[in-house]
Amino acid sequence: MVRGIVLVALSLALGTSALPEAKWRTTTEKRLQFTKNGTFQLSIFEDLHYGEAEATTWGPSQDAETKVVINTVLDNESPQLVILNGDLITGEDTFLPNATNYIDEIVAPLVDRQLLWASTYGNHDSDYNLSRIAILERGKTYSNSLTNSMVSGALAGVSNYYLPQLKDGSQVPQPCWVDESVVKWFTQINTELRNKDGRGLNANYEPGINGDNPLDQQGEASGQGEVSGTVFSNSGQDIPFMEALLNAEGLLVTFSGHDHGGDWCFKWDSKLPGMNLTGNGLNLCFGRHSGYGGYGPWTRGSRQILFDETTLENKS
Repeated sequence: MVRGIVLVALSLALGTSALPEAKWRTTTEKRLQFTKNGTFQLSIFEDLHYGEAEATTWGPSQDAETKVVINTVLDNESPQLVILNGDLITGEDTFLPNATNYIDEIVAPLVDRQLLWASTYGNHDSDYNLSRIAILERGKTYSNSLTNSMVSGALAGVSNYYLPQLKDGSQVPQPCWVDESVVKWFTQINTELRNKDGRGLNANYEPGINGDNPLDQQGEASGQGEVSGTVFSNSGQDIPFMEALLNAEGLLVTFSGHDHGGDWCFKWDSKLPGMNLTGNGLNLCFGRHSGYGGYGPWTRGSRQILFDETTLENKS
């Protein structure tokens, strides 16, 4: 289950619910705005994997090292928005009484700096003792959280949403591709924005969140929840979402996590082997593995995205 953010647009998980109100940031303070210098910076943390092997000595040590990564990045960068891009928690290792407590640990560096953040949820954020809805509810107890849920339905996921930016029990199997309901929502939102200002998604105003990236087309459902076996070769389930991305005016780039060793960007401007779609210059990116939980020896870090208002005006 690959998830990521789409600039500009959407995300993933399991339904909607009533959420607590913000506690100490006003509505004005929670608005996303360019700085007075005309810039807007994002810091993206991928695959933090808190809570892994919590009953051991090395599990909590990993979380401590991950916190160092977050603090080091934020001590050296000045983001207007922090993205927690999926697999925040290793859900299969958690216990019901404290599973969502890890959210408090994860966001502590952001709370200390009074930074705004938004999250997507990955496959490890849901297991027997943990649900994405529970993570969403815990996160929304913090007024700095902008995470939302705009698409209902068991297969749609939880964290499908977009953020407007101002100028000044038993496991439930889920598909490995973007559900049709999310594709319809994405297309509808893009149409509404286009009708509103005549330009569709505007890179100056709608940086959004997405939970699934179509970069690696997925096949039939398998290896999800109670479904076992090998994932079959691609059978086209991702094509509708890929087409929706290509048709989204103003969409600049997508950022994905999940594959810990992936840390690159690619401009999709041609027809690729195995596809019947031709890219239009959309940038597809994978972010660096940020957490010490999860597999892989790669150097941890966080992708930084700096937007300049004057440059974006030529792309909207």
